[in-house]
Amino acid sequence: MINHIALDELRGMTGQEGLILQGCGGDPQEWLDGINEILAEEGILLNGDQFRKASVFEHGDLINILFHMEDVELNIGKLAMWRLQSHGTFGSTWLSDYLPNRLGIHSGEAPRPDESPKPDCPLIGADNNIFSLIGIASRTLRENGLHDQVKEMRERAMGSGSYDQALGVIMDYVNPVSIQDVMEEDDEDWCREPEYIEDDWPEEEQDFGTMGGMA
Repeated sequence: MINHIALDELRGMTGQEGLILQGCGGDPQEWLDGINEILAEEGILLNGDQFRKASVFEHGDLINILFHMEDVELNIGKLAMWRLQSHGTFGSTWLSDYLPNRLGIHSGEAPRPDESPKPDCPLIGADNNIFSLIGIASRTLRENGLHDQVKEMRERAMGSGSYDQALGVIMDYVNPVSIQDVMEEDDEDWCREPEYIEDDWPEEEQDFGTMGGMA
């Protein structure tokens, strides 16, 4: 089912969660069918389930689509990774992020889908090199007092065997957001080189950072 909603209706959805794609011109039904097909192939939609409800809304010059997640059987971890990788193409974001960041709605926010207190980490728009991403995530963990998780995350990421798996490990520890979401106008801290030392990792893993990339 596809319906068109006004921004006021979207503002009232603070207790809900969903996936928002931005800049969705054309037939909304084609978008719904296409996203269901893509996410099924990626193993994100489980047991033949699919998004059944979508809401189309306009904000600024963009036509956007909210895919409602209630009663949909999903692999949330894989969906989170797909959201990060597809952000440059679809502007993918959670409803619970869109409301405060785009509409200024902060009260009664829904928890993120993974219901985790992971700190926000500026991975979207960052250097795609896996060493760089691990360095950015490590710095985020340290700055949030999660020092014990830094070594654990690095060891798991470097032992995962592929770029996508390593990226999934990183997102077990941090919540990926765009650089603009966390950087203040006069804050130059995020311009520093990330803190990683490739020499600390085995030589056979030194080309690991060239594998794949984020969209």
